[in-house]
Amino acid sequence: MRVPGDLDGLDGLVIPGGESTTMSKLMQAYGLEEPILDFHRRGGALFGTCAGMILLAAAAVDGRPDQRSLGLIDIDVRRNAYGRQVSSFEAPVRISGEDVPMHGVFIRAPRIERIGDGVEAVATLDDAPVAARQGSVMVASFHPELTPDRRLHARFASMVMRRGVAAA
Repeated sequence: MRVPGDLDGLDGLVIPGGESTTMSKLMQAYGLEEPILDFHRRGGALFGTCAGMILLAAAAVDGRPDQRSLGLIDIDVRRNAYGRQVSSFEAPVRISGEDVPMHGVFIRAPRIERIGDGVEAVATLDDAPVAARQGSVMVASFHPELTPDRRLHARFASMVMRRGVAAA
């Protein structure tokens, strides 16, 4: 998505990893903040991974003063909390309601420091939440797209499908 009109006709939006400060500045420069908020108000499903999680969170506790978050999920996150690039790692992640763990790829990953009321921990690493969901918003600290395991993507797809059915 590069311009607000790219949201037309969508039921779901994935905000991927990257550099959250730069993504925040580009979101403002291209006038995407209000259209994404409106997309959410209309029931659009959102999935933010890594930096995308930072952008969707209520607050980035160590973000730059000029960095903006959309506040669409009631969590606070700490940027790069699992370490810098050289500290990136892979580990098994426990998904709620699943017996088999998922392979998690953590690259300069943010950590969920606070989960608000009404937010469900979707996945954990050592009992700490690394994925969460509130209403039509799901987020993950790690990069599920870098593994062949599609269980989190399937959960997001079901959120999008429910939205599409409700709109029909």
